[in-house]
Amino acid sequence: MKHYQLFLIAIAMLFSKTTASAQPYDFQNTKLKDDKRVELFLKYLTLDEKMMWMSPMLGTPRLGVPTTGCYEGLHGLALGGPSRNNGVKTVDGKEVPNDLPTTIFPQAYGMGCTWDRSLIQRIGQIEAEEVRWYAQGNIARRKGLVVFAPNADLARDPRWGRTEESYGEDPYLVGQLAVAMVKGLQGDDTRYWKTCALMKHFLANSNEDGRDSTSSDFDERLFREYYSYPFYKGITEGGSRAFMASYNSWNGIPMAVHPCLNEITRNEWGNNGIICTDGGAYTLLVNAHHYYPDFPSAAAGVVKAGTSQFLDRYQPYLKEAVEKGLVTEADIDKVIKGNIYVALKLGLLDDKCLYAVIGKDSTAMPPYEREEVKHFVREVTAKSIVLLKNDNQTLPIQKKVKKIAVVGPYADKIIYDWYSGTAPYENTILKAMQEAGREQGIEILYAPDNQFGRAEDLAKQADMVLVCTGNHPYGTDRTWKVCPVPSDGREANDRHSLQLPDEDEIRRLYSINPNTVLVLVSSFPYAINWSQEHLPAILHVTHCSQEQGHGVADVLFGKVNPAGRTNQTWVRGILDLPHMMDYDIRKGRTYMYFEGQPLYPFGYGLSYTRFEYGEAKVLKQDKQKVYVSVPVKNAGSRDGDEVVQLYVSYPESKVEHPKRQLKAFDRVTIPAGETRDIVLVVDKSDLTYWSPEAHAFIPETGRIHFEIGTSSADIRTEADYKL
Repeated sequence: MKHYQLFLIAIAMLFSKTTASAQPYDFQNTKLKDDKRVELFLKYLTLDEKMMWMSPMLGTPRLGVPTTGCYEGLHGLALGGPSRNNGVKTVDGKEVPNDLPTTIFPQAYGMGCTWDRSLIQRIGQIEAEEVRWYAQGNIARRKGLVVFAPNADLARDPRWGRTEESYGEDPYLVGQLAVAMVKGLQGDDTRYWKTCALMKHFLANSNEDGRDSTSSDFDERLFREYYSYPFYKGITEGGSRAFMASYNSWNGIPMAVHPCLNEITRNEWGNNGIICTDGGAYTLLVNAHHYYPDFPSAAAGVVKAGTSQFLDRYQPYLKEAVEKGLVTEADIDKVIKGNIYVALKLGLLDDKCLYAVIGKDSTAMPPYEREEVKHFVREVTAKSIVLLKNDNQTLPIQKKVKKIAVVGPYADKIIYDWYSGTAPYENTILKAMQEAGREQGIEILYAPDNQFGRAEDLAKQADMVLVCTGNHPYGTDRTWKVCPVPSDGREANDRHSLQLPDEDEIRRLYSINPNTVLVLVSSFPYAINWSQEHLPAILHVTHCSQEQGHGVADVLFGKVNPAGRTNQTWVRGILDLPHMMDYDIRKGRTYMYFEGQPLYPFGYGLSYTRFEYGEAKVLKQDKQKVYVSVPVKNAGSRDGDEVVQLYVSYPESKVEHPKRQLKAFDRVTIPAGETRDIVLVVDKSDLTYWSPEAHAFIPETGRIHFEIGTSSADIRTEADYKL
């Protein structure tokens, strides 16, 4: 969707030609209710201005309402264009400076591996601060207070090219983290938002090949219980009032014009804000889906469906649709009220917003330069790391190790993904290992690859080999829809292999030095069966974090006890997966329905300590919630975090359910030797199933089985409960 950014800039320039008026307007009266202020503002707009409000640029300077646009923000503010790992971009054959710096966190997939709500909310807060700082300062050319984040899509299949953008495969986990991100981005003021969190991509958008014209087909129960659940939570609990409709169809109707936008998301859930098309999706309604015969008809269809913004060139066609009577001014009024409401919540309709001062002081330190922010990114990165294997206490690195060979393509490189900004600095794994090596008296050797046998030569000299390899986030090729490596993936490209290309090289190094550790730097799972069987230790970290090196080194040397957890089932091979276009997850997808033996199950991750679980008990219940307590002891010699997970099953139900479903979790720090009574809170609204006949969620009856453990495949204690 990057191709519409020049379009946004052009619109911004058009808006800026109109000077703001000093005249007071009744819609500026903050004592009035929001809905009344929106209605009053609408009356001042001409038809042409109303149609302009259907662009991504909110505002009417003629009425004293400044314009604001949108930014990408999946794991940090991105100020324009996919970032490059070489520090420069090329425009029309000339090198230009890279993006303005912003704080860059691990990819959303890595953020999901933290299983930490408070951490995700803090990420959102930091990002929102930088959004306001740039949008209201005099640095960035393009201004925006609408942030395209979080991604509430579900990673139902590891071949999906945009797996990197998702928090995981489970609706409850993704829903909880999406709510946290929305709250962080929008802030805690009761009247104004710090930014507007615009979730994407609604709905069931998890195949890239043919996404512009394919249909994701499944029943209403899966819609309610699985695919739409994180969006529902983002709106009803997080407070988001904006989302992006996806490219694909659901059951044959393109999402940009699907009736569920009005009938469910607006009328049932209460999204009285923005619904936008994905970039270029309006054009695809005619050219790819062939759902409308021409563009005026498509424009009318978009408006009538409740979609309020076009991320595409639309104005002449919408105007033609009005002239032909395909859509009325009243129809336009109805949808743009949501856009005006978002502008009001961002403080654009008055001068009372407490966030309006951010960025105005040119002498203030930029948010991304603050030391506490840098330390926090380091903490997030370390907490996102999943220790997948650790035989014989290979990690943390022992004192007997005096020489380490650090090798691989991502040892001394941080690669940004398609929706990343540019970090103010980059701490690579090699740099951090060299820094730690000086502190520990360890010699660090380095080879980027095994050309001329140089990595093998270092393996012979070293006490330990650290192989840093994985995928390239945008497919090692800047050509759209091209990923030369079958196991790579990105937007517009699904993966066609789960094999790790460098595993043969790892085998060679292991044959020379059995103390070979794999640092898998990747945006998604791999079927690393040989590595799991032979290597003594494996850990996983995602791309992009400006503190990737410190995060990895902190775990390797034991400064941080790892506690990241897999947020997706890692299968053993591609034959474990159903047909890519089969969206019925009940046919063997995710931990809830997968019948095979996974390489790593959902919720899995090792620690440098061990935890013991006592007997789980249902403490109490009220009208909304059930409280379950379990004592957890850190029985090892190191302080550490444990991610306590509660799964639910319904042994007496007459309705088909998954074998188990995550319904509560908590990441808790427990000092060595101590026991904590962990209270997990289960929302009764989640102990239900969708009934198409009743068109409602129906509470389960009978015995409900709670399983509590350290992963979906490692249940430590159980308890029953009866509604």
